[in-house]
Amino acid sequence: MNNAQLPQFILASVSPRRKELLEKAGYRFAIEPSRVDEDAYGKDGVNSEEHCMLLAQAKARQVAGRFPNQLVLGSDTIVDYEGQIIGKPADAADAERITRILFSKPHKVITGIALVCLARHTEIVESVTTIVYPKQLSERQIQEHITGGLWEGKAGAYGIQETGDEFVERIDGSFTNVMGLPMERIGELLGQQGIRMGIIG
Repeated sequence: MNNAQLPQFILASVSPRRKELLEKAGYRFAIEPSRVDEDAYGKDGVNSEEHCMLLAQAKARQVAGRFPNQLVLGSDTIVDYEGQIIGKPADAADAERITRILFSKPHKVITGIALVCLARHTEIVESVTTIVYPKQLSERQIQEHITGGLWEGKAGAYGIQETGDEFVERIDGSFTNVMGLPMERIGELLGQQGIRMGIIG
């Protein structure tokens, strides 16, 4: 295998949205899920930015420990509503509760990003925040959203790529950050490590 075929880094995530964003940007990467227990990381004593950065760092470090010569990208996305961390809904009732809360006022989507390579003593950890200004949803829209199941596995119980025009008035910041990876900043950070994106298509 020549260098043009080798992965440029490892993505420590099995998120289909993150995979799709990186593929569309033309990156070559391998996927290796972390074995971090996210529930073990409490939300007490840290703010939303710190929480998602700690998790992104833990995921990247865990995978980097298994592949010390590779650059590993870890990430974690949460929704912050007035300082309260909103994660992925546990079930349909929880998704409805979250939807009613989030679509009443603006909220933040925060993604922690971590780049770790043990062999190069590289560790970069930061976060990117996007503010989402929601539309007021009708009862019909809420119920259709819950019964449609698009909330499953998504922080904040929605995916902007699927519901954006209907649910969101506007955003302030990175659109792809709300999908799970702030690609503008990812491109800058990977570029600093000598990794360039390919042809978007």
